[in-house]
Amino acid sequence: MNELILTGARVVLDDAIINGSVQIVDGTIASIDMERSAVPGSIDVAGDYILPGLVDAHTDHLEKHVFPRAHVKWDMLRAVMAHDAQIIGGGVTTVFDSLCVGATIKNPERREILGPMIDALEYAGAKGMMRAEHLVHLRCEITDNMTPALIAENIDRDIVRVISIMEHIPGKRQSHDVSNYLDRRMKETGKDRAAVEEETRELLESLEASSSEVRHLVVEFAKTRGLPMFSHDDLTVEHIRMAHAEGVRVAEFPVSIEAAREARAQSMLIVAGAPNVLRGGSQSGNVAVTELLAEGLVDILTSDYVPRSMLDCAFLLANRPEFDTDLPSAVRMMTSVPARVCGLDDRGEILPGLRADLIRVHLAENIPVIRSVWRQGLLVN
Repeated sequence: MNELILTGARVVLDDAIINGSVQIVDGTIASIDMERSAVPGSIDVAGDYILPGLVDAHTDHLEKHVFPRAHVKWDMLRAVMAHDAQIIGGGVTTVFDSLCVGATIKNPERREILGPMIDALEYAGAKGMMRAEHLVHLRCEITDNMTPALIAENIDRDIVRVISIMEHIPGKRQSHDVSNYLDRRMKETGKDRAAVEEETRELLESLEASSSEVRHLVVEFAKTRGLPMFSHDDLTVEHIRMAHAEGVRVAEFPVSIEAAREARAQSMLIVAGAPNVLRGGSQSGNVAVTELLAEGLVDILTSDYVPRSMLDCAFLLANRPEFDTDLPSAVRMMTSVPARVCGLDDRGEILPGLRADLIRVHLAENIPVIRSVWRQGLLVN
């Protein structure tokens, strides 16, 4: 029997913080005690917090390691390991790497890198080369006719657990202000505005012509495999209602308060990005997550593109009285709630019988500092 006892801790449960000890046996939480342990060999964490390992339902950070600079493509396996180091360094023990399926106007190379990224994640996981557990969230771009074929090639891998539906078209959803796109194209091409507007009109007609059929196929893939579906970047009430009618029950990164309110009215869960909270607003000029939080319109927080942001966000929210959010409530949005939504019932809380995925957090001038990370009871950081 392999036993580990963490004592002298502030243990963050789903609904409370207790002072006490956590006993781990063979990688599983065996007991929680509201007293200091006297068992020889117990680890005294000296009043630090013990949290469940964070569960990140969406990060596109791996791609930034695959392309660390413009036009520089890194070795895929080494990119995965560099990515993993930042994931575990942010206190994330389970991550859903959100990989784009299909090309976009700005990122045509995504067709070619999807399969190799999943190959590298599978290989590194099988060989014990990573410290966090990596699963895959397929972000399906419905404007690309190649998307269904790419899904078909990868959806039956065991590592694939979540599907989201994306539509990156200038003038729609996240990019609803088409003027930014037009200005950029004028600079890139040197053409006048009238020429760029005509070129853009033809492009949008082409993209929209196939998006409805591709969207239908994406939904069918998810339903056939029983995978959770997220709807990405909903802007309007109609977007939410369409997604709900398709069987989608999670609205991911709604870009307007109206869309978020409609998602709640439809009893959908709402995903938002922790970087938006820390920055004080959206990087693309859409709704601020603080506005959503103020109305109780956030159920899950993800790292999106900054792996450490979830941990910082949890402690920030717990110290912001205007959100009426204590630390257990904030932590729940990045542990137990995403775990359940994504089909993982064995982790996400500090409860007897669940996996001992835990992080030790020390506060230094109100900044959370990770002292240790355990995954299934093994010290990994």
